[in-house]
Amino acid sequence: MKSKEGVPGLRERKKQATRAALADAAVRLAAEHGAENVTVEAISSAAGVSPRTFFNYFDSHDDAFLMIDAEVGQRIRRAVREAPAEHSVLDVLRDAFSAELVDVAERHEVWSLRAKVFQRSPHLLVRGLGAHMAEELELAEAVAERLGGVAGEPVGLYPRLAAAVATTAIRVSIEDWCRQAQDVSFTDVFRRAFDHLASGLTDPGAAPGPPRT
Repeated sequence: MKSKEGVPGLRERKKQATRAALADAAVRLAAEHGAENVTVEAISSAAGVSPRTFFNYFDSHDDAFLMIDAEVGQRIRRAVREAPAEHSVLDVLRDAFSAELVDVAERHEVWSLRAKVFQRSPHLLVRGLGAHMAEELELAEAVAERLGGVAGEPVGLYPRLAAAVATTAIRVSIEDWCRQAQDVSFTDVFRRAFDHLASGLTDPGAAPGPPRT
């Protein structure tokens, strides 16, 4: 539960910490032994909790490697729906994601290891793609509602494209940041990605063209 100021309360912070500890343990063990050789019991033991607690946070063994949190997705979609009307969709998406990506900067090693785990375990890559596509569609529905659409109606091209572009920017930002030194700020990489989108993906090295008429 969050406080009135929007800061997570103690109970929520503890839940977030436990979930992160389980995900981190899963990725570290998989990087060393292979995802198929890592058990729920081993993950739970490494995180200092019981296997029963593991299933309070993840529905299955594989879900621990995906690092997808349904509650985070819900908060992002709520932020998109409730942001001030004068803000652009791109700015709203950037700010909604930014508020939930604070901990990424503290987990450079884990995100780097996760990329290696997925390379070695194609079934996780496929499962992760499916999960992200489902979240992307839900985000598109939130964008559509923000733009005046009605919940339950088919989602149009623009909301789906906006959601897809934003989620792709997040993925590419994390991948690019993981390839760089740890002293590079994830926030800087993330912000640059959205600046490129805001510019219409204009080539940053291109000379200015003639004014449009």
